[in-house]
Amino acid sequence: MEQNKHIKLRTVFMGTSDFAKEILEALLKNDYNIVGVFTKPDSKVGRKQEISESPVKKFAMEKDIPVFQPEKFNEDAISEFKNLKPDLAIVAAYGRLLPKKVLEAPGLGCLNVHPSLLPKFRGPSPIQNALLVGEKVTGTTIMLLDEGMDTGDILSQESIRIEDYDNAETLSKKLSELSIHLLLETVPFWVRRKIEPKKQNESDATLCQLIEREDGRIIWEQDAASINDKYRALYPWPGIFTFWKNKDSVLRLKLLKIQLQKNNPATHHETGEVFELGEMIGVQTIKGVIILEEIQPEGKKAMSAKDFANGYPGFVGGILI
Repeated sequence: MEQNKHIKLRTVFMGTSDFAKEILEALLKNDYNIVGVFTKPDSKVGRKQEISESPVKKFAMEKDIPVFQPEKFNEDAISEFKNLKPDLAIVAAYGRLLPKKVLEAPGLGCLNVHPSLLPKFRGPSPIQNALLVGEKVTGTTIMLLDEGMDTGDILSQESIRIEDYDNAETLSKKLSELSIHLLLETVPFWVRRKIEPKKQNESDATLCQLIEREDGRIIWEQDAASINDKYRALYPWPGIFTFWKNKDSVLRLKLLKIQLQKNNPATHHETGEVFELGEMIGVQTIKGVIILEEIQPEGKKAMSAKDFANGYPGFVGGILI
């Protein structure tokens, strides 16, 4: 009975993304007493500005869990949180800092699931950022939230290898599974006061770059390995793109599928030049070649790079900008 006392705790969950939804689902499967869910307000997306609900909200409503979506944590929102009488709060990819009054409300504190090896990659998008800089190892951290940006004391950590084929989608799935395992292992020990929190080493701290749509533009003066890292980090969103000047117009091309060739070909090509490499279509970088497999011209359907080159004879030999 002592081992399962965490199940009876009044627990508030706070999260927004698919990553957070997977964690909430695991908590419910393991009989956690989730008394309320806080998630970011609905947003307008797409050209039609249709209302979009967060994955966490959709799942919580399916399970008839009360949902709260404050624009900010004013006194009303803080009261809503306190009225749930939480013993514990579990936070994952919520997307906002919590004020002191919220942090102090649960007797057992607010535990945060952060998919990096803190103090590395504090802030949003730690998974994408690990890929962007070519990390070979990352992991997940269970920590006590404080008023800073992922600066709280660490309760537990576990690492995982980043494979060459991993992208943001596959790595997020792996880290979700790892985080669930570590969280379910950590909470019972924390509840029984069997864990001594550890301070983060500030000298090792790094901050995440916030990912925006325009970050996907490729700079061909970079080396091919760095461009491939960007492709992996920004797949599936926002994706990578480039521009090709076709006669008197400039065409935006989304690069849906690429491959990396680290070595330069024997024949010389300008940086950004499109050329044939056997049966493949390559682009010269400052070091190495990016093989284009599937591209999508703006306003048109996706197609193979070979089909695009056949439809636009000037593409091979052109310069991407």
